[in-house]
Amino acid sequence: MTALSGTRIAPSVIASSVLRAAAWVVAAALVGVTLGIVALRFVDPPASALMLIRLMQGEGIDMRWRDATGLGRAAREGAIAAEDLNFCAERVGVDVGALETQIGVWWNGGRPTGASTIAMQTARNLFLWPGRSLARKPIEVLIAAEIAWLWPHRRQVEIYLNIAEFGPGLYGIEAASRHWFGRPAGALSPADLARLLVILPAPARWSPLALPPVSRARSEAVASLLAADDDARLACVR
Repeated sequence: MTALSGTRIAPSVIASSVLRAAAWVVAAALVGVTLGIVALRFVDPPASALMLIRLMQGEGIDMRWRDATGLGRAAREGAIAAEDLNFCAERVGVDVGALETQIGVWWNGGRPTGASTIAMQTARNLFLWPGRSLARKPIEVLIAAEIAWLWPHRRQVEIYLNIAEFGPGLYGIEAASRHWFGRPAGALSPADLARLLVILPAPARWSPLALPPVSRARSEAVASLLAADDDARLACVR
């Protein structure tokens, strides 16, 4: 009787197989995300990845959907004024100049801040995970480009304003408006709307009723833009 000897697989073959499998998983995930983006042009998302992550962390979900018209012109324009003044001019969902500046900051050992557009924030909230991560950023940029290509500007702002985190368990400007001011977002004054929108960079720490000095000044600038009523940078969501 002849004993069968085991065949050893070279480490390079194993590594190649693992990399090939990982590439297929990533490709399948990206295709799934693309199909989701196409669907979400027409169907409102019932939740986001961020909401589900926070839910697993013990938070609740208070989201009250409003379509672009129901949100009101001031809220649509306010999102741009507060978060992404170049939004109407962006064709790939990324502020290239701001991104290049922050890459330079990182390259020189600094801590990057800003440069996240409305499309990038929407991509992160819908499909990815929170927190600062260099590994996430290229994926975020890719998804943001697809969003910018497949959704009109009004749809981008509509979804952004409905899923943005405004506090623990609080999602979307309608739920936030009712929580903080006791009335619908469409009934807010430009000043109250601005105060609400400027807490978006740190919704777990800031309150629109007690803004830190820097954010208070920023809210006044946003309110001034809304009051002007003729800023061309906001025109794409009117």
